[in-house]
Amino acid sequence: MTLVPNNRITKAVFPVAGLGTRFLPTTKASPKEMLSVVDKPLIQYAVEEAIAAGIDQLIFITGRSKRAIEDHFDTAYELESELEAKNKIDLLQIVRNIKPSHVDCIYIRQSEALGLGHAILCAEKLIQNEYFAVLLADDLIDGEPSSLSQMLDVYKKHHGTVLAVEKIEPSQSTSYGMIKGELIGDRVYKLEGVVEKPQEKDAPSDLAIAGRYILSSNIFEYLRNTKPGAGGEIQLTDGISALLKNEAAFAYEYKGLRFDCGSKLGYLKASVEFALRHPEIGEQFESYLKNRFAPSSKTV
Repeated sequence: MTLVPNNRITKAVFPVAGLGTRFLPTTKASPKEMLSVVDKPLIQYAVEEAIAAGIDQLIFITGRSKRAIEDHFDTAYELESELEAKNKIDLLQIVRNIKPSHVDCIYIRQSEALGLGHAILCAEKLIQNEYFAVLLADDLIDGEPSSLSQMLDVYKKHHGTVLAVEKIEPSQSTSYGMIKGELIGDRVYKLEGVVEKPQEKDAPSDLAIAGRYILSSNIFEYLRNTKPGAGGEIQLTDGISALLKNEAAFAYEYKGLRFDCGSKLGYLKASVEFALRHPEIGEQFESYLKNRFAPSSKTV
């Protein structure tokens, strides 16, 4: 099916049904996407990135024990009433501004954990003949403008699917989808192939896919016909590989810093970096770190 690109993309899909086993026992009853970086959960960072890029329809692919995400973006009448009664206006505004009134949230339950490709396929009925965004909250990307906004500029110019990529050490290729592409502009590649978690010797480049996508709705057809791979999962990269046979797609090496918050180390790095720039505690935290790691310090 031929799509007519619209300069404004209005829908974003957030696959949030994963179990978050690397953060057990914290994630036994609480979604990993609700892990807080300073005072804001991971999923809110991703949602704010989407809204800043002009998205106004948020589609969450959820699973069991994910109700906290729905509650987070819902109105909390009791909390708001208490804050208002105590004249805590600043906190009241923070709570009310979690989701702007013009933005809609839609929740779809993924009945089985069958991979990222399957999670995106769950959104098919809500995506018309249009392009849409996908954001993985595990990947907290710090950029100005945001990585998704940068990708939209590429989409508007080339009118096709766009994947966010970054250069990695070749030895890390077994943890990422890796791309093969021809450089056609400033940080822009025409996509020639995608390989899921290849061995270092088989990686087609040093460019790994980060957790941001702008996808053609034609991807659904290819995902429906994608056979499950390792672990019985439907891989998004397999669907993109099939898509490439019939339409052009691009990769963009975004400007910014990505924190892999699906890992403990990446999550801790993000917490430190965002704490250092926090308007309320940044200076105090920086002072603490300097004292904590001073050669003669015994401060705890």
